[in-house]
Amino acid sequence: MMRAIYVIPVIVAVLVTALSSVFIVDERKKALVLQFGQVRQIKEDAGLGFKMPFIQEVVYYEDRILGLQTAPIEVTLLSDRRLVVDAFARWRIVNLAAFRGAVAAGGEDRAQVLLNNILQQAIPEVLGKTTQDRVLSQDRTGLMNEIRDIARREAQALGVEVIDVRLTRTDLPEQNLAATFARMRAEREREAADEIARGGEAAQRVRAAADRTVVEETSFARRQAEVIRGEADAERNSILAEAYGQNPEFFAFIRSLNAYEVSLRGQNSSIVMQPDSQFFEYLRAPGEVGPIPEPAAAPAEGAAAPEPAEPAAPAEGQ
Repeated sequence: MMRAIYVIPVIVAVLVTALSSVFIVDERKKALVLQFGQVRQIKEDAGLGFKMPFIQEVVYYEDRILGLQTAPIEVTLLSDRRLVVDAFARWRIVNLAAFRGAVAAGGEDRAQVLLNNILQQAIPEVLGKTTQDRVLSQDRTGLMNEIRDIARREAQALGVEVIDVRLTRTDLPEQNLAATFARMRAEREREAADEIARGGEAAQRVRAAADRTVVEETSFARRQAEVIRGEADAERNSILAEAYGQNPEFFAFIRSLNAYEVSLRGQNSSIVMQPDSQFFEYLRAPGEVGPIPEPAAAPAEGAAAPEPAEPAAPAEGQ
């Protein structure tokens, strides 16, 4: 019984010692075995590890790829424009001993701070040598690769590898937004005015060409009409002359009838001329000379109608 009292503490002490000398490394971790702050063992593979109990300690670090979002910084470009830029980096620990010496007991958090400082120096160094158009364009992979290469060289002293760097924000500072928008608006308005002026000039040219075409076509049509009208008048005069030569008296009679129609048109037509004028030649009775006889008055009611006068003999040739 007395022996059991001494054996149990010994067994417990042995178990505690045994357990404190064994450590397990997860697949997602790496481990350092430290003795009084000095690196004694590096365990990068997953599985069991052994250390000296009570004297050595195990510190675990991430073996996975880690992400870093940098703080926004203002960058002055080659064109003296200012941009607010931040970036996202992917990194991992590749040298545990160097990493422990660089960050001490700070671990990954301290490494994030140091990497952020490296990137905030690399970003202005690269973007300060380029223009805004290249930074804001879709094809800026070359700039990001330059930033990554600089950060990768600087991060080697930390025992980490910078895998990739991407620019996530490239905006104008708040105080410059209004002025930039106003300048962009003015440029667009100037371009619109230029386009309107060029359109007006082109429209004027088209309008002038159309007017010239109208004048030319109208002049040609008028000239053709005059030619056709002249030919028609000539043909008409030829026909009239031929008809006049066949029966001059009938032609004179037709012309007189047309003249009567034109002259006596309307309800209050009045003609002042001598009664024996040749104008009334065809309004007189055959063989009559002098004024046109007045029409006979109507007979009174109940009186006998007058005898009709003998019709005058037609003149020879009538």
